[in-house]
Order: sequence, then structure tokens, then C-alpha cells
Amino acid sequence: MASNKTEQNGISRRDFTSRVGAAAAGIVVGGDLFSSGVHAAADVSGRVLGANDRVVVASIGIRGQGNSLKRGFARLPNVEVKTLCDIDGNLAPERINDARLKDVATFKPAFVQDLRRVLDDKDVHAVIIATPNHWHALATIWALQAGKHVYVEKPASHTVWEGRKMVEAAARFNKIVQVGTMNRSRPAVRQAIKFLHDGGIGKVYMARGLCYKPRPAIGKYPDGPMAPGEKYALTVGSTNYEPTYDDQYLSKVDYDLWLGPAAKRPFNRNRFHYNWHWHWDYGNGDTGNQGPHQFDVARWGLNKQEHPNRIRSVGGYFGAEASQETPDTQTALFEYADGTIFEFATRGEFTNDEGGQRIGNLFYGSKGWLWVDGDGRKWQSYLGPKNEKGPGADAPETAGSDPLVLTSTEYPHYQNFVDAIRANDPKILTCDVMEGHLSSTLPHLANISYRTGRALVFDGKTETFVDDKKADELLTREYRKGFELPKSFS
Repeated sequence: MASNKTEQNGISRRDFTSRVGAAAAGIVVGGDLFSSGVHAAADVSGRVLGANDRVVVASIGIRGQGNSLKRGFARLPNVEVKTLCDIDGNLAPERINDARLKDVATFKPAFVQDLRRVLDDKDVHAVIIATPNHWHALATIWALQAGKHVYVEKPASHTVWEGRKMVEAAARFNKIVQVGTMNRSRPAVRQAIKFLHDGGIGKVYMARGLCYKPRPAIGKYPDGPMAPGEKYALTVGSTNYEPTYDDQYLSKVDYDLWLGPAAKRPFNRNRFHYNWHWHWDYGNGDTGNQGPHQFDVARWGLNKQEHPNRIRSVGGYFGAEASQETPDTQTALFEYADGTIFEFATRGEFTNDEGGQRIGNLFYGSKGWLWVDGDGRKWQSYLGPKNEKGPGADAPETAGSDPLVLTSTEYPHYQNFVDAIRANDPKILTCDVMEGHLSSTLPHLANISYRTGRALVFDGKTETFVDDKKADELLTREYRKGFELPKSFS
């Protein structure tokens, strides 16, 4: 690290070097956010992990959502964030010396670039994975093989086949895997789903998921490092500039490891941090980015523990010229075996709201309808022919959750994962790997229909399409040598 950069982040070169080389303990005492009966579990070293033992975690991927996850887990009772891991070494000083965690005096994690070094550490019980989507499955499976529990961000996988391999690996290695669709643990959403499942709006025949999130064009840029001092923003016209990804910056980036399972390509600023979402090699578009939260709530509300059998998705990219490959406007229609309908809409251009929501879910039943907001704070039902207000909730207060702070509604999901580790019981999880796989498959199916340009019939038992080999090819991907997923775990 350049000394001036290091000092600007409030950490000396010597201190930074020592922290990279070794981790220090860090705990913070707080309230019980998700109480449960806690038993004993064996950790990777074979020692019995009791109800009051510290759970040691490592955070893999620490730039955006990964930084938020790191902060959330660092504040859980008796949880130690021992190691931070990212292919981008430029992030290390600020993430280690996090001003938002300055009140956690013992927060002094180590830093490594290669996640395999994290998996070698026998002291680490669990890993938090917030990498680009194309790394989710392989990082999860490697971690499970190394004896770690896993918290993995949404979507659980990059493809349908990967999701199934994750389910198989979790079962084979008998570890806890939580998927980061935190609405599963948010009190207001749990209330709304219970109301639906208890027949609050009658027989639910249809759900809609909304992802109305304006996404300005990302532009087009040449391959290769940026010039020193050159400015770059994630969207055209923005003045919120990213770092200059020049030779000096990239000298601290393990770009080959960033590519991982993906095809070998030259570096391009627009296929790197964050804008990878809009390229098929690494991301799944906004249908597979913001969308998985609402896909999960919809499937949960419909009470479907199965795949749909008919899928049709249309859309396109309607923004200014850009390198983006994924659609910014997409409509998908799913039909389940019993005729239940699920509609999903992604709109990255200008649009109205629906039912007062832009990011959220709508449910329709024989007695009325209901919306759940995208923040997981509010829901409201409307009943009968006069559309009269029925039950609802506006950020109900619960232990450890401040309704005025959105991030406080994420902590229960983290705590739920830790509770399951201590109990050694995946049944405690609010969104285990199978739930994550079923919900992540929905945006994957929508994208396959969009990319093939046709309606598809899906066999949920075999997780293949009926008489459509071209569509079947998109259920998986080509893997670069050295980054292949295991085909079995016998």
C-alpha cells in the first residue's frame, strides 16, 4: 500500500502489515434479536461449540454489500469477525480501520486476498460470501468442503445447476447455509406472510413482484487499465466517481481470481466493481439483483415449495448506448401446476408505481389483496368489493429492531444464522439453501426465457426444460480450468 493512502485511512503501514498477518479477537454485547433453544454443535476443529461460545466468521467480498454484512455481523453478541477477504487489496486499510465500528474496540481483523487462505483457517467457523454472483456457488461449496458454515448473498447461485449443487453440498457436508434474503427474518414481512397463509385475503391466486428501480446508462469503455487521473463513474453523467483503475491501482488487485469460474477476458472498468451486474458472465441483471428479494417474498407468500412449470419472459435494454448485456426492462410470467400465477416486472426506465409500491410485492386473493413494501417495514391488506382497509403493519417494534433504522431489520437474519450454527440445526434457519435455490431459480428461468426468446416448459423434478436443448444449455455455464464445480459429492 502507498504510505500516503494508508495514513489517510488512519492506519500506519506497520499496523496494516501486522493486521494483514494476524487477526485479533473482537466481540460486542447486544440484545437477543432472534431467541431460540440453543444446543451444542461441533466446530471444524471438533471442539464442542456451546451456547455461549464465540462464533468466529470471515467476510469474503467487502466492497459494497459485503461491507454492510461485515458491520452487521461485527455487532452481533459474541461474534468475532476474524478475517476480511477481497481480491482488491486497495480496500483493506479502510475496511480494517472502519470508522463505523470505532466503538467496537477489539475489531481488528486480518486481511487476505485469496479466499482459499480463509478456508485453511481452522479457527473460522463460518464465512460470509458477498462476491459477484458468478462466485457464489463455488465459494460456498469450497467453504462447505473445508468444514465451514456459510452465509451467502442473493441470488444463491449464478445458474440453476449451481443452486442444485449447493443444496447437495450442504447436505453432504452437514453444514448450515443461510441465503441473504433478509425479508425472511423481518418482523413486518413475517406478519404479512402469516396473514396470507392463514387465509387473510382468501385463496391466493396471483402474486406480483415489482423491481422499479431507475438505472442510468453505464456507457462503454475500452479494455485495459485507465489512464492515471482519469475519472470514471458507474453511470453516465454521475459525479460520484470510482477510484481510478490505473496500473498502480490494479497492481493490488488479483484480477485472475476475480474472474474465477468466468471466461478469461481483459480488464474493463465497466465489467468490474458493481457494473458486473449487467453482464451475463458475472451477473443476472436487475431481475437477478434486486429481484431475488421480491421473488423470494412472492414464492413464500404463494406457499410454493416447487418450481413453476411454464415460463415466459420478454423485455430489452432501452437505455442509452452502453456495454450492458442484461435487459433494463423485463416482464416475466410464471404458472404453477395448480394454475397459480406469478408475474414479475423489472423496470429500469421511467415508470409509475403499482399499489403504492415500486420495490415490493402484491398478492391477490378471493377476499381481497395485500401489498408488502420492499424495505420490509410495512404491509397493508384491503378487503371486499369496497376495498376497505384490513389488517396491516407499519414497522412493528421488536427486540433489537429500531423501526427508524432500515439496517436494524437486517440484524435478525444474521442472528438467525448464528443461532442455527450454535444449535447445529438448519431447521432454525429462516432461509436455508433449499429455500434460496427455489427462489433464485425463478429469476434464472425468467432470464433463460428472455435469452432464448420463447416460452418454456420446465420439469421441476429433473430441473430441465421439456424438449429444449438450447434452453437446457443456459441452466449451467462453461467453467474455467481450476474453478470447476464438482459434479457430485460422494
